[in-house]
Amino acid sequence: MNSNRPTNLDLTTIELPLPAKASIIHRISGFILFFAVAFMLTALAASLESEASFADLKAAFDNGLVKFITWGILSALGYHFVAGIKHLLMDMGIGETKEGGRTGAIITLVLGVIVIVLAGVWVW
Repeated sequence: MNSNRPTNLDLTTIELPLPAKASIIHRISGFILFFAVAFMLTALAASLESEASFADLKAAFDNGLVKFITWGILSALGYHFVAGIKHLLMDMGIGETKEGGRTGAIITLVLGVIVIVLAGVWVW
């Protein structure tokens, strides 16, 4: 074992390249969606119980916190979708170079921000 190798365990001091940051956000959005499924299925079940429960659920969506949670879920879904398309294109051999990866990350982040803003406009 080479003991002269530098070790840096402080992740806050490491400057990650843009494709790595886009990939980490993709993973975080997938993690959020995994837990959001419970929220969405609960809302779906409540909406299907009766007309009264549907009206109650519809009224609950006027609450600012519920709108914020909905916007968060839609934002995670939108970014995850955009990044997933980028990964599918890379699987087909498009953008596999270092420069292609950086360009793909920039496009993913820009489209992700656009989708997040549009989700906010739609929810609010």
